[in-house]
Amino acid sequence: MSRKFPHAGTIACAVSVLLALPLQSMAATSGGHPAAASSAPETTWVYPVIKGFGRVHPRPDAAAQPDPDADYKVIVDVVHGSKDHHEVLGSLQRLARTVNLMGFARVPPSHVHIVAVLEGEAAYAAASNAEYRKLFKTDNPNLPILHALKQAGVQLLVCGQAMAEMNLHDSDLGPDITVSLSALSDFVVYGQRGYSYMQL
Repeated sequence: MSRKFPHAGTIACAVSVLLALPLQSMAATSGGHPAAASSAPETTWVYPVIKGFGRVHPRPDAAAQPDPDADYKVIVDVVHGSKDHHEVLGSLQRLARTVNLMGFARVPPSHVHIVAVLEGEAAYAAASNAEYRKLFKTDNPNLPILHALKQAGVQLLVCGQAMAEMNLHDSDLGPDITVSLSALSDFVVYGQRGYSYMQL
């Protein structure tokens, strides 16, 4: 018995229709624009205290908000350096974010007491432009953020022991930095004064 097969053109049309159905379904679920499914609202960033550094994403609905009536004392161990000496240390950006978070929560500057100690590889961030250029062939990108942090009330220290290890002298430092005996003793001294410890 002989069988009749559909014409080749008929088969091609049927296949085309079947292949098009999933695409039509995708377009329908995305309002006719497949790319619209991947679009999202742009994230908002603010700088309540330190402009240009340590951006903060507003979340007034989040838990554990700082209390504007409380007094905060923190000693920050800035220990992590950077492989790219042309970029601001990520740890200093996070320090600026800490200040901005307090500002976003409306904690008065008089209630925020932050001491930051640069030690280890991070001590290079305290170098003046002249000394930094000798070491890394570029200006020190950390000086503007250090100045902004000091203007915001952060006390900036650099570990005297780290300086000795790296052959840095007092005259090699930027203008916003104070030399301390050692990061190790700083944490003990400020801990006795009621400062909480944070490492960045």
